Amino acid sequence: MTPSTADHAPRAQLSVEEFEQLARSAPETVTLELINGMLEVKPLPDGDHDEIIMWVAMQCMQQQPELRLYRERGLRIGGYRNGRARPDGTLARASRFAGDGEWSSPDHILMTVEVTSHDHDTDRRDRTEKRDGYAAASIPVHLLIDRDHETLVVYSEPEKGRYRQRTAYGYGDTVPVPGPVDITLDTEELKDYAR
Repeated sequence: MTPSTADHAPRAQLSVEEFEQLARSAPETVTLELINGMLEVKPLPDGDHDEIIMWVAMQCMQQQPELRLYRERGLRIGGYRNGRARPDGTLARASRFAGDGEWSSPDHILMTVEVTSHDHDTDRRDRTEKRDGYAAASIPVHLLIDRDHETLVVYSEPEKGRYRQRTAYGYGDTVPVPGPVDITLDTEELKDYAR
């Protein structure tokens, strides 16, 4: 079977200015990101995805009440601030984004959270490109909740655009999230969202 041209179509490279103009004019039902200079369309989350993000938010706020997990917060990421991403969750102290516009600096962000989607781009986008963008932005911790593999992967210690530490856990494990987050996730509930 011959692959279709759509499977191998090159992604258009945009400048940050072009991207921001496009993102401002996109309908509310479309979420756009700029990862490594390439335009990305973020899929709409399903119900389990939403429940997992709320689960992370509750765990964080119960253990560190001064923290908030902001959904879909626009961040400038990547080397030389050349990317724009909307993590599923951005953990920061309360009021961190007060006065910011649509795209915020990654300064004082404690952790980003991504929950994989069930689409063909999730491997490249969620498991690789966005993770590397968060590391390049020196975000101290990145949490990937990988629904395909029923794992949580904690990345920490960003250095030279990569996370030096990577630790994977299965659903049901107790997951220590290192500083500056300093919480422990009880992941038993995630089994309810396994498909």
